[in-house]
Amino acid sequence: MWAIARIRRFLTIAFLALLFATPVYAAPSLPKVLIIGDSISQGYTPHVTTLLGGEAEVIRNPENGQTSAYGLERMDEWLGSTKWDVISFNFGQWDFCYHNPSLPDGNDRDKIHGAIAISLDQYKRNLEAIVERLQRTKAHLIWENSTFVPEGESGRYPEDAIKYNQAAKEIMDEHSIPVVDLYNLTKGFEPKLFKRPQNVHYSDEGYREIATTVARAIQDALRGPSHRSP
Repeated sequence: MWAIARIRRFLTIAFLALLFATPVYAAPSLPKVLIIGDSISQGYTPHVTTLLGGEAEVIRNPENGQTSAYGLERMDEWLGSTKWDVISFNFGQWDFCYHNPSLPDGNDRDKIHGAIAISLDQYKRNLEAIVERLQRTKAHLIWENSTFVPEGESGRYPEDAIKYNQAAKEIMDEHSIPVVDLYNLTKGFEPKLFKRPQNVHYSDEGYREIATTVARAIQDALRGPSHRSP
């Protein structure tokens, strides 16, 4: 009996040693994607998340990104300590929006009597600084240009979207950052894809259309030979 007990004890110890010595392989984590932008990105990000389900973990800055100046101020907080694989970003609609301080806050868009939020020159300086900060993350960067501004929009001139997009493209080209052309995509939208006439926001169907283009650009970045910046 004593010999049997010793054998049982030996086998138990050997089994436990083998169990704990066996390596445990954790499932690989999904690539991490950060989307930075204003309320338009708030509209399309949920659809991007769905489209990239199982391919990437998609996170958006937790507030409205507003102007390039505000984004530059908040960028470190939005980036946090996460090691991002892809960062898709945009600033513009808030930058070339005109505000009239004499009107109630939140309803002060006025391109006739108001002042532009961020001048074109300041916008370019802000984007340069933002790009420099984002490049330090070593993530693959994607610039989403600003969407179409319809005629009659109360706080924005349609031609400003073109000017600011061109300035942004020159900066992105200089830094070899791909540009996703959401402007021409949304310029061709039918009225039903907008939230309402003379407005820069979209219906859910419109946001789905934008999300398809954004998700495809992110997939291209993730599937490339190297999705990290040098």
